[in-house]
Amino acid sequence: MEVQLTNRQQHILWATVRHYIATAEPVGSKALVEEYDLGVSSATIRNVMGVLEKSGLLYQPHASAGRVPSDSGYRIYVDQLITPSLRDATRTETLGREVEVALQKHLQWEDRSLEALLQGAAQILATLSGCISLITMPQTTTALLRHLQLVQIEAGRIMLIVVTDGYETHSKLMDLASTPEETQRDSEVIDRELQIVSNFLNSHLRGRSLLELAYLDWSELDQEFQRYGEFLKNSVAELSRRTHAPTATQIMVRGVSEVLRQPEFSQLQQVQTIIHLLEEEQDQLWRLIFEEPEPEDGGKPKVTVRIGAENPLEPIRTCTLISSNYRRGSIPVGSVGVLGPTRLDYESAIAVVASAADYLSEAFSYFNP
Repeated sequence: MEVQLTNRQQHILWATVRHYIATAEPVGSKALVEEYDLGVSSATIRNVMGVLEKSGLLYQPHASAGRVPSDSGYRIYVDQLITPSLRDATRTETLGREVEVALQKHLQWEDRSLEALLQGAAQILATLSGCISLITMPQTTTALLRHLQLVQIEAGRIMLIVVTDGYETHSKLMDLASTPEETQRDSEVIDRELQIVSNFLNSHLRGRSLLELAYLDWSELDQEFQRYGEFLKNSVAELSRRTHAPTATQIMVRGVSEVLRQPEFSQLQQVQTIIHLLEEEQDQLWRLIFEEPEPEDGGKPKVTVRIGAENPLEPIRTCTLISSNYRRGSIPVGSVGVLGPTRLDYESAIAVVASAADYLSEAFSYFNP
């Protein structure tokens, strides 16, 4: 839902979300006047809150109550308003650093088994976030490249053929030519080039996982073979998705008792459905938090935030799920996440998840596949 807000509307929505996160009480205009320097009267704030309510960003739980952020209001807060000042940006960086220090202090990965490391990280993550922490055991198996061949099928069309270590064969046909001049190039010249590129790639990539190949920088090919770079990147990425079907692994869960004390979880039936999901239906939850993302800019982990009804699983449609993948090198092998109420300190939770994913990515390089 696209909602265009004025600066004043953004500021009042930001203040409303922050106040509700802190108090768990519906927010009125008087509270915002007293707590935030909005520079406008209580009447103006009431009018703006009414507009935000009509836009679906706030709602009134009772006719005489103040306003509460909706899922859509939280979404705009996360996507557009989460760092409104340098002070808050500094706070987020500090929180991330606190996570890193806590993990380094309490976890020495050189002396621990992988499972013990993840259990300890899950407990620290739950303590620092005040949420239920979720860390998946890593993926350990994937198809490895045995042989690769580029073959010209007809003018401007090339097939990539890949044979895995299990002797499975996969192929991808794509158009290479983008200009008439390229289409008219001598077929024998292209055949020779394809054989040279195939030999080069086999000598450098044999034994590496197909998933890993999808993240390679194909621009490093010699200049005369650069025309094949984009073709290889797209073809290998698609073959990787075809052959790499992640298998659900155990999820380390910590922090359930603490988060269920929050007012949002006062209904026993709701608590029971969440606990049932965490204990008996982990495969559904696993598919939700472990995604195979596109490569991130600058090597930063991608943090996914699902708010309320954005979660497809019914037991957590009143919750927020924040997750990110940890990696072996550039390859996502597992996930780290937190689950809490939609009334969540998003800055803290996002910083905690991102830092934990970074730490586990570093630690995972110390363990053999």
